[in-house]
Amino acid sequence: MERLKHDLVIVGSGIAGLRAAIEASRLSPGLSVAIVTKTQAMRSHSVCAEGGTAAVLYPELGDSVESHVFDTVKGSDYLADQDAVEKFANMVPSEIYQLEHWGMPWSRREDGRIAQRDFGGYSYPRATFAEDKVGFYEMQTLYDTCTKFPNIIFYQEWFATSILAEQGEFRGITAIEMKSGEFATIAAKAGIIASGGAGRLFSFATYGHSSTPDGMSMALRAGIALKDMEFFQFHPSGLIPSGILITEGARAEGGILLNKDGERFMKRYAPGKLELASRDVVSRAIITEIEEGRGFRDGDGLEYVNLDLTQIGAQRIKERLNGIREIAMKFNNTDPVEKPLPVRPVCHYTMGGIDVDIDGATRIKGLWAAGEAACVSINGANRLGANSTAECLVWGRITGGAAAEYAVKRSDSPPSDGQALKEEKRIFDEIFHGKGGTNPYAVRDELQRAMDKGAYVFRTGEGLAEAVKVVRRLKAEDYLHCDDSSRRYNTNLTNVLEVESLLLAAEAFLAGAVARTESRGAHARRDYPKRDDVNWLKHTLAYHTPEGVRLDYSPVKITRFQPAERHY
Repeated sequence: MERLKHDLVIVGSGIAGLRAAIEASRLSPGLSVAIVTKTQAMRSHSVCAEGGTAAVLYPELGDSVESHVFDTVKGSDYLADQDAVEKFANMVPSEIYQLEHWGMPWSRREDGRIAQRDFGGYSYPRATFAEDKVGFYEMQTLYDTCTKFPNIIFYQEWFATSILAEQGEFRGITAIEMKSGEFATIAAKAGIIASGGAGRLFSFATYGHSSTPDGMSMALRAGIALKDMEFFQFHPSGLIPSGILITEGARAEGGILLNKDGERFMKRYAPGKLELASRDVVSRAIITEIEEGRGFRDGDGLEYVNLDLTQIGAQRIKERLNGIREIAMKFNNTDPVEKPLPVRPVCHYTMGGIDVDIDGATRIKGLWAAGEAACVSINGANRLGANSTAECLVWGRITGGAAAEYAVKRSDSPPSDGQALKEEKRIFDEIFHGKGGTNPYAVRDELQRAMDKGAYVFRTGEGLAEAVKVVRRLKAEDYLHCDDSSRRYNTNLTNVLEVESLLLAAEAFLAGAVARTESRGAHARRDYPKRDDVNWLKHTLAYHTPEGVRLDYSPVKITRFQPAERHY
């Protein structure tokens, strides 16, 4: 077992992780900062973000921080913690300008100032964008900035497996170097989990295949709750048949949704905002059109509606939406300049995540979480588009600063070997050298099918209960084994560990979804179609126990905006 040591260890190299590393290094350049990522850093899923980063840049033109706060709270179906939303909306404009100072190539207005576009659920166009590649450009800017700090060390293609904590204090993590297959401990005074969401619970998803809830499962096994995991966002426009994201920016630029009768059906569901209603509203409208027989069906039986961009014009598509044009031509053989694109709702974002306070701190002293891995909560039951990259920037900055301050004050306290040896035995004796008859890849596929069927845009108690049965049966299968006996780049081993993480996250998701007998935001129960503020205006906390999931609840923090019925 190799033993490594740093002052701060960050798990995840997406927008939140890189921003945290920069902030920690900027405030405390003497700290040794490690970024541990199971991919190459620039292959983190954040590069796939397309549409924008929400921020109030032009209050003199009518926008306001208060409007951003209200739109976010309303979009969350009033489950967001309003103190966190206020902090977020006030901080994010400075992050836009900071990125610009670091070299971010924001798209520009005719007067040369940073451009913004409209996005679903907003009262003002505040989605700051860089064509339709905002995630890639933000990542490139942050990664380039990280390379300017000699104290930031990347552990690329290292798979983090567990959190080391003693007496309620963070001590470090365990990880596998994928190149050699060697197991290591990385001792650290402070840690940040920024490992992304759990979208690969579903087969039709915008997520990269590496986007599994590894950090979330590490937190669960360390005794930290996952909060509000029943709330998964389905983006209205996943390209058929791949599920690749067609950015909301396509609708912001003038794209319209049409059913098979050529009708712009959003007039019935959101007459005010139409295609730019919140994502949960638009997704439910699309599924309703399909279920009522007004959708299309392709040769493989996939049902969808059309997203028509042709009226935007070829020049504007090439200037503002060139990335999705390339995607559509490559993966669907369709040029959106000439023909509509087939789309349907696709799993896109995990509103829930690791339970943290307003500063991103977990219940383990010295450990924070940020980005999609965490639940602060600013997204509540439904995230507004362009708030995700913004959240990653804001809480990357907050947690990076807090962790650096903590690490500077704390003396070295390396972990004892007990936990690490137990984790090494679990991985290598029980999994790597394990024997079993169940194919772990078949387990993953069956899990995804069960989630697609029972926990999609619309849900019922019966459908969720069936998915619970599948997850419990799969957890009991003997899938924890590795057929590849090599040590170097053993993706079979890491894939099995990912399946284990998926099952743990699915269990937490479904337990919360079965218990929440209401419809709120992205959690739409057909057997409980109304929102129930009397009984369910509260956060779900899911804890992992040997007997299964234990649920608890915590209050929603309401400051200025009392819950009201949502209309768009």
